[in-house]
Amino acid sequence: MGNNSRSDSPSLPRVVSLSDQPLVLLTGVTGYIGGRLLPKLEEQGVPVRCMSRRPQSVENVVAETTEVVAADVLDADSIDQALSGVHTAYYFIHSMGSTADFEDLDREAARNFAEACTRQQVRKIVYLGGLGNPDHELSKHLRSRQEIGNILRTSTASVVEFRASIIIGSGSLSFEMIRSLVERLPVMICPKWVRVLAQPIAIEDVLEYLVEALELDDDESLIFEIGGPDQLSYGEIMRLYARERGLTRLMIPVPLLTPYLSSLWLGLVTPLYARIGRKLVGSLRNPTLVSSNLSDRYFRVRPRSTQKAIARALLNEDMEFAATRWSDALSAGGEQPSWGGVRFGSRLVDSRVRRVTANPEDAFVPIRRIGGKNGWYYGNWLWQLRGFLDLLAGGVGVRRGRKHPDKLRVGETVDFWRVEDYQPGRLLRLKAEMKVPGRAWLVFEVAEEEGQTLVRQTALFDPIGTFGLVYWYTLFPLHEFVFAGMLRNICRAIPNQNVSEA
Repeated sequence: MGNNSRSDSPSLPRVVSLSDQPLVLLTGVTGYIGGRLLPKLEEQGVPVRCMSRRPQSVENVVAETTEVVAADVLDADSIDQALSGVHTAYYFIHSMGSTADFEDLDREAARNFAEACTRQQVRKIVYLGGLGNPDHELSKHLRSRQEIGNILRTSTASVVEFRASIIIGSGSLSFEMIRSLVERLPVMICPKWVRVLAQPIAIEDVLEYLVEALELDDDESLIFEIGGPDQLSYGEIMRLYARERGLTRLMIPVPLLTPYLSSLWLGLVTPLYARIGRKLVGSLRNPTLVSSNLSDRYFRVRPRSTQKAIARALLNEDMEFAATRWSDALSAGGEQPSWGGVRFGSRLVDSRVRRVTANPEDAFVPIRRIGGKNGWYYGNWLWQLRGFLDLLAGGVGVRRGRKHPDKLRVGETVDFWRVEDYQPGRLLRLKAEMKVPGRAWLVFEVAEEEGQTLVRQTALFDPIGTFGLVYWYTLFPLHEFVFAGMLRNICRAIPNQNVSEA
């Protein structure tokens, strides 16, 4: 997946071994970059202290060796405590989603942090900012990102500042905007910013840079511009994404959409809030290209192409999904009532839960028997009809059944599903093999909670294009009957149970 080969050069200024690395402070651990960097540092045995305004939201994602402290960059005293004994601090804090003036908030936060680093004798600060020629008229967002780097350099610590363009990775703001536009709009009315050049970089390559920054000498502050090998317009990036997803998209550029109107438009067709979209669109009018190759002299990272970065992002999304408990994501976000399901990234999720008094092993018995001659516990004639329609469309239908009525293994078929993951007594994940405009999964989970057993049933759909969205929302009313009835009858199939809604 791209050239990440490492050729050690005697000219590389490395004086610190990661195995001997002193304490590191990580801010922004609940954000995109910080959340991805944390496990990288933990895997390498780096002693990490995570700083968060809400430490309870972090404690369940860190390793046992990682310390979590409560601190707020707008509270100078709390920062001093968090930085005590720290050698290197990662600064990933910004107020882009704030309704207040984010520039003023970011200035105050950075100033407090820089002063605290001086008082606590922190040796190094690592910061990720944005690419853009400071001699040109930058957007408020890019101007602020570079100003923060300048403020951090007022501390006595050396500052390693990285400046990046679009970061390609599932969950990054720019990438999710591009993904949503391509997925939802077969014909796009595009403002002129789609012709602006950028130099995208994969999230994996950014993380490599951030980790290797720990190895740099502590004596000098340096700015590194980082990016992949390709210089592309936003329109070209969208076409590359469409190609990777097997989509055909028509783009019609127009000069009419102002940043304000563009942000409102993005708010309608993407998951971005209008105010965030407005700040982001403002940045899109600035070319974000690498003008210095200084990073090649100091780092071993050789970033992959944009096409490979997009392919990797989509592959990683599936790998992360395989390890993700959607129940945890739903629970962490609290109640999220939404007709048509809850959206996570590009995926649509319909999750239902019931509580039973059985032990998890007994509660899982009807789940492992699902499909084939045992049926689907509710509306079997509808499942048969769906299978017949699938056959007419050239699919597999329900004629395959299942190999054994009471046993399952990963890779086996269950009607027009295939067992993708199976953990007896805990988890069954089925991936759809019927003809659908996207990818679909049906997940069953059983877990103990507060002396009861939770049975969770989750339908997930990753739509392709507009037709995929139409397909999901057209069929969603049936979910209210079929999936609700199926979960209810699964729980009733557990003998001697008192069943209640979660």
